[in-house]
Order: sequence, then C-alpha cells, then structure tokens
Amino acid sequence: QVQLVESGGGSVQAGGSLRLSCAVSGYTYNYMGWFRQAPGKEREGVAAIWTRGGEPYYTDSVKGRFTISQDNTKNTLYLQMNSLKPEDTDMYYCAAEPGWVQLPLQGRGYHYWGQGTQVTVSS
Repeated sequence: QVQLVESGGGSVQAGGSLRLSCAVSGYTYNYMGWFRQAPGKEREGVAAIWTRGGEPYYTDSVKGRFTISQDNTKNTLYLQMNSLKPEDTDMYYCAAEPGWVQLPLQGRGYHYWGQGTQVTVSS
C-alpha cells in the first residue's frame, strides 16, 4: 500500500528552523521531492533527490537554507529548513515516483503524494 505521511510542520518566527519528515511505503522510489503550494498559487518544487545518489535539486529561493535528505533504514525523507522567511509560508507536500522523472522539481512527474503539512513563518 502506498503511503506518504508528512510531519514536522508548524509555526516559527523568521530566522527559525523546522525539519519536515515524510514516512514512505509501498514501492522503491527512484525520485522523491518536496513541493509547496498556497491557496490560489501554483505548486512549486522546493527540493528533490534521485534516491540512488547524485546531487540534490533545489529551487533557487531555498539554496543554502534548505537541505533534503533520506534515511533508507527508516524509509523517511527529510527537509531541513533553516533561516526561514515569511515567504516560505505554505503547505508542504512530499512526493514520490518509482519511475523516471525528467524534471525532478516539476510535480507532474510524480504519481504519489502526501497529504501535506503546513509551515507558517511570521515576521
């Protein structure tokens, strides 16, 4: 059974940190990523990885502040978010794909999604 369950969201002040977790099950996934979306806005790819190795992918606005990682022993994907800004406020979603993804920061390449976890950053 495919399940992606996010946790770790919350409310922080600007400059603070949060770590999001995504517990995954169901398949061996080749690509996993974090996306964010606010009501009325387009979904944005934040960070993604090819689970077999290589450099991760980041959108420009989070480079140097966010780090994506995986723990294969726990079947968990993480997003460490530091130096948070109010513009990082969004619902964050975990996504996973067992196949090949041409553009890992574009959500249309992923079949499986979590339910989302809210991140709110106050100024």
